[in-house]
Amino acid sequence: MAKQPMLKFTTVSRDMPEKRIPDLRSKDFDEIYSAYAGEKGAEQASRCSQCGVPYCQTHCPLHNNIPDWLRMTAEGRLQEAYELSQETNTFPEICGRICPQDRLCEGNCVIEQSGHGTVTIGSIEKYITDTAWENGWVKPAVPHAERAESVGIIGCGPGGLAAADRLRRAGVQVVVYDRYDRAGGLLTYGIPGFKLEKDVVMRRIDQLEKSGVKMVMNCNVGTDISFADIRAKHNAVLIATGVYDSRDLEAPGSGAKGIVRAIDYLTASNRVGFGDTVPEYENGELNAEGKRVVVIGGGDTAMDCVRTAIRQGATSVKCLYRRDRANMPGSLRETANAEEEGVEFVWLAAPKGFTGDTVNGVIVQKMRLGAPDATGRQSPEPIEGGDYNEPADLVIKALGFSPEALPTLWNEDALEVTRWGTVLADYETHETRMPGVYACGDIQRGASLVVWAIRDGREAADAMIAQMNAAAAVAAE
Repeated sequence: MAKQPMLKFTTVSRDMPEKRIPDLRSKDFDEIYSAYAGEKGAEQASRCSQCGVPYCQTHCPLHNNIPDWLRMTAEGRLQEAYELSQETNTFPEICGRICPQDRLCEGNCVIEQSGHGTVTIGSIEKYITDTAWENGWVKPAVPHAERAESVGIIGCGPGGLAAADRLRRAGVQVVVYDRYDRAGGLLTYGIPGFKLEKDVVMRRIDQLEKSGVKMVMNCNVGTDISFADIRAKHNAVLIATGVYDSRDLEAPGSGAKGIVRAIDYLTASNRVGFGDTVPEYENGELNAEGKRVVVIGGGDTAMDCVRTAIRQGATSVKCLYRRDRANMPGSLRETANAEEEGVEFVWLAAPKGFTGDTVNGVIVQKMRLGAPDATGRQSPEPIEGGDYNEPADLVIKALGFSPEALPTLWNEDALEVTRWGTVLADYETHETRMPGVYACGDIQRGASLVVWAIRDGREAADAMIAQMNAAAAVAAE
């Protein structure tokens, strides 16, 4: 009888890939986790209980077939494991690195609930796909037949690129328009290299171009080309711009020099990593070297900022968050990594104002948690007389993102938006009320996770293909 390759969670302990020590990793922008060696990857995959109701799959936005590719990995069938993971996820090597598995698949693992420690799903997903790239198993999409229809995609982030891949596999002609000089959106310029090394993103974009996706870069819709012109060029249009309008602070002194937006700060750092000349970095405006840094916010963007500041050589890095650790929206894993690297978190603290024409301090208001708000989370309340001054040479606002006013920017009043400014579109087909115009990702659902943008992009592509097939069938009658 063949040896049982699975159900080893009672005899094999959970073991993450080795993490580089903080003193070393905080000096560069390389990824902090090493990769599994072959035997270790198979061993960790063998811990899966192959449960009848796989909550890991249910709680994955893409509904990845996690139990099956874990079993294939345990059995050494890595090429099959990769092909299965690719069926539901356009970028498994990216999701394996940056998804908050502790809140999604791993956080709902059945053996975790029984006290044995979750299967390391994200690290195994990364291991499978990195092995696939090393062995040449990842191939550009080659459609069985080319179609005459074309789709214009506005936005080159994960949602737009996932849709582009899906459309090309069906033979649709795809042109992507993006304001930046490199494709990838926040994957390229928003997420630091210590979480997602840029060659991982660039090689996937190269594959998409080899499959026939055309990229039109440095193209601002509404300035370089009109939305109406894009609609006229294509059978359908997908809006996948993401959300880039940074939320601001209304506090005395908030206009001081030295108070910057997280997106500007992270983009500058990533550009330097590509070897670009960035004047705002070189003159110190977007460079934390030698500075006392205060980051305001508690999400994953704030975590990216504090850990970037450490690597740039800040003398101190503090993160102010108005609630406590338990109510922090960012990944607990990222918070722990930041603390290991020397970041100090100041809980129950909010900015009340800033001092200096060039910022030299943050007036901090101490807070306490009061009654729950509409979401069920306790609302922060100020503590009277709890103010103090926190010295700072650079303040980074990481307060989240809102949609840009696309109807105004694009001079397109017929494009309907919600009261939050997101594009109004069906959540299954992603079609707007403008015929042939679709929306996906953050510009439809609000600031969210990369994995949700990938799901939306794939769904939108499938809906467009279904619409094209229906139109072709009518034309053939």
